[in-house]
Amino acid sequence: MAPQSRTQTPARIIRVLNGLSPLAALDHPREVIRQFTPNWFAATMGTGILALALPQVPRIGPSLQGLGEALWLVNIVLFLLFSALYGARWLLFGHEAKRIFGHNSVSMFIGTIPMGLATIVNGFLTFGIPRFGTVAIGIAEVLWWLDCVLSILCGVLIPYLMFTRQEHRIDQMTAIWLLPVVAAEVAAVSGGLLAPHLTDPTAQYATLVTSYVLWAYSVPAAFAILAILMLRMALHKLPHESMAASSWLALGPIGTGALGLLVLGSDAPAIFAAHDMAGAGEVAQGIGTVAGLALWGFGLWWLFLAALITRRYLRSGIPFNLGWWGYTFPIGVYAVATFKLGTTLNLSFFGIVGSLLTLVLAIMWAVVATRTIAGAWRGHLFVSPCIADLCRPTHNLRPAP
Repeated sequence: MAPQSRTQTPARIIRVLNGLSPLAALDHPREVIRQFTPNWFAATMGTGILALALPQVPRIGPSLQGLGEALWLVNIVLFLLFSALYGARWLLFGHEAKRIFGHNSVSMFIGTIPMGLATIVNGFLTFGIPRFGTVAIGIAEVLWWLDCVLSILCGVLIPYLMFTRQEHRIDQMTAIWLLPVVAAEVAAVSGGLLAPHLTDPTAQYATLVTSYVLWAYSVPAAFAILAILMLRMALHKLPHESMAASSWLALGPIGTGALGLLVLGSDAPAIFAAHDMAGAGEVAQGIGTVAGLALWGFGLWWLFLAALITRRYLRSGIPFNLGWWGYTFPIGVYAVATFKLGTTLNLSFFGIVGSLLTLVLAIMWAVVATRTIAGAWRGHLFVSPCIADLCRPTHNLRPAP
């Protein structure tokens, strides 16, 4: 055996053994809590949207209902686990956790928390009602109002921090700016799905009106960010390879905006008519269909653009990180909007396109989930950029009072 081979063999053995040891990349298991960030909640968004998309696939949707429900239950466990870990970080390392508010990228991912919760709310309506009965509607209603509060706070407080405490440059901007403001848009869709299940006409009306407000609360801001993003990419080209997945994030507010108008528009005639506003309901339905279709067309343009950008990134390689979950939710919500257009317009074309998008989503979810599990096992995905400059050894760490 050559000397170089003899030298490399022990190194390979060490790498294999480290791979078999959980959290081998961390100095101490407590680093899981110390380094935990809201980025992990993007996994609940991707898992949740796949669960919701599967039963909507034409013809084979009913046979995928069980798989979708299983993913929804897994998603609930993930959301509870991530909430416990992030809550523990604030309890044990609060002095470090609060640094997130001054960080110009990690703070954006706070918006993934209410968006992940929204997929669970929708799951209670899709899977919970057949499984648990009307109690699922009550749970969904409570969680939805909580989601509304979180979404409203994220939508205004994170931009306020951007304007007052954080340092941003146009050449370093990415689509993650969308994350805090889009949360309210996602909550609007959930409200549209919840409203027809409520038995009280007043509650239906309040939910529908609130959902329209949430849609307007976020969509104009999201499109303003999209305009800045297009200017940024024209002037300064593409972001670093580590942010490659962010090119897909723009598809999220476009698809969610279309879905919101379609869902709210389908509920509006009956709910508004119950409050002597039948004309307004018909207008809302018509606007929802036409504007939803127009937004879907805009989303198709961004879908093709994101695919070309990703192809370019692949030439030089894309390092894996939690940002890869950014590939999943935008594709998923655009697929669900496509299915809704198919049923609204009674055109099988949209069902075919939605099915293809769901297949792509499922493949991407499997790839990202597998690599996330492997990275979590080894521990190298537990990294908090907002405390990277502290550089303190683990054995000197003491929980915050």
